Amino acid sequence: MNHQPSLNSTSINWQKDLAYLIDHIRLRNFPKAMADLLATQCNVSSVLMVTYKKSFKPIILHPTDPAEQSPTLRTYINKAYILDPLFNAIQTGCNPDLSRLADIAPDSFDTSEYYQTCYKNFDLVDEINLSIELDNDVTCTISLGRKSSLGTITRAELNRLNEIYPIINSLVRQFWLSQSQEYVKYEKSEGAMKQAINTFGSGILTRREQEISGLILRGHSSKAIASKLNISLGTVKVHRKNIHTRLHTSTQSEIFTLFLAHLNELEAATPSAEASPV
Repeated sequence: MNHQPSLNSTSINWQKDLAYLIDHIRLRNFPKAMADLLATQCNVSSVLMVTYKKSFKPIILHPTDPAEQSPTLRTYINKAYILDPLFNAIQTGCNPDLSRLADIAPDSFDTSEYYQTCYKNFDLVDEINLSIELDNDVTCTISLGRKSSLGTITRAELNRLNEIYPIINSLVRQFWLSQSQEYVKYEKSEGAMKQAINTFGSGILTRREQEISGLILRGHSSKAIASKLNISLGTVKVHRKNIHTRLHTSTQSEIFTLFLAHLNELEAATPSAEASPV
């Protein structure tokens, strides 16, 4: 979705947009109204509003029109999200209220297979994420994407988003209190997805090698892995060599291909779960 904003948070348009948003808190079109309001505060190429819940796949709140959902977005929601820096920051409780993706991504994110095979297809040069804690382990994120024609976010825009974040937080929480039950039917257990990252290489790799392969898939460099696991860089390199030997691979791309194959096998063997109350 493309937006052409007027960037003045004190303007009459801003006040009207805020009033409109408040009027629609209990309606299903609230997420779109929220996207429109945020577009008046920050130049964006796209707005994506998603909820994440432990043990469940993400649910898209905006855009809900299938015509606005690219194949890349569907791939992300169905599979690739498990390797996403934002998702992993949420899982570990390390996601700030407002952040640029560059600030939370692993140091080798742009060379990871997830980036090369999925994220790069969004064609974004910058991404700003607003995270809102809801209820029952649910986190809502609003991702503001920037394509090359807009360049990276400016300090003024980031400051403006920080200023209005408390308002956005409160409005989204109120929306969720009244509307969460409407999204239960879209909830699907991540089942095989959750197992995939934990069981990849079982019976072939050691537990430590499995842990390192998961970090490799998420985009961490050998140096970052060494720091994260408190082991030497040389030890990480030995583990990486052993991983390739045991998996009969020679590149990260081949490891990613094996991971997807493993995921597909688990999904085929996992029965669909019934939706549970949010």
